[in-house]
Amino acid sequence: MDNSINMTYITFGGHVEVQKYRYLYFVIMLTVYILIISSNLTIVYIIVIQKSLHEPMYIFIAALLINSVLFSTAIYPKLLIDFLSEKQIISYSACLLQWYTYYSLVCSDFFLLSAMAYDRYVSICNPLQYPTIMRKTTVCILLISAWILPVCQDSGMVILSAKKKICNFHLKGILCNSTVHKLHCVRSTILNIYGLFIFVSAALVPVLFILFTYTRILVVSYRCQGVRRKAAQTCLPHLLVLISFSCLVAYDVLLARLEVDFPKTLRLVMALQVIIYQPLLNPIIYGLKTKGINEHLKRLFYKRV
Repeated sequence: MDNSINMTYITFGGHVEVQKYRYLYFVIMLTVYILIISSNLTIVYIIVIQKSLHEPMYIFIAALLINSVLFSTAIYPKLLIDFLSEKQIISYSACLLQWYTYYSLVCSDFFLLSAMAYDRYVSICNPLQYPTIMRKTTVCILLISAWILPVCQDSGMVILSAKKKICNFHLKGILCNSTVHKLHCVRSTILNIYGLFIFVSAALVPVLFILFTYTRILVVSYRCQGVRRKAAQTCLPHLLVLISFSCLVAYDVLLARLEVDFPKTLRLVMALQVIIYQPLLNPIIYGLKTKGINEHLKRLFYKRV
């Protein structure tokens, strides 16, 4: 690869024996991508057409599932192309775009999960005030904020990174994630501080807020047996999604930045878990564990059978 290409393109080095198993990788990941798109959009479709599901909780679920589709679409097409290509490369500008989309949607997920937690908190702890607090205007503000805030926050990281000179043209992974900063000739203190600020404001603070709201819900549920069942039915799916999502993000953001030389196969397995588990897990959890959605899913498939 000549210098002009080196100055423009980044090589992915995280693939394991891609020349030998390229078609197997392609078929498996294409199948996963189709499953992600179909499962998420099926539940979104049910929420849209069923007027009984036009409630804040289900609207937030639909937004979260749309995020899963957008997240997968930012990753899978490029990944599928790489499996069939002789060289797994990406332009630096496209790499920054993928990185930007990737983390904007990840941050958006945390904000949406926070909105869900707030919705459940008001519903269970202040049921009489719920119609007044969770009005259509409130829901719209929470949705718009969940998408706009991450876009604005992460744009600063991309602008700063785009101005940095790069001396390394090789990434150990299969996509552009938090390891992009390792391409820069000189580590930037400003970028590190700004990245820490985004991590705290877009991930840590929402997680602490969610834990606080669910602690309050558990306290109320413990005191009132009638509330306990409602809390279990509506909060359990959100907690399962939060736990799995937080673990995957913790690995991607923190461990990927450590100077630890993980085996190549382990890096590939962990990278695939990050991009496979959550987009597939969300529709499964909400489809099976959320009573309103589960009932309509059964009706939909029973009619077709």
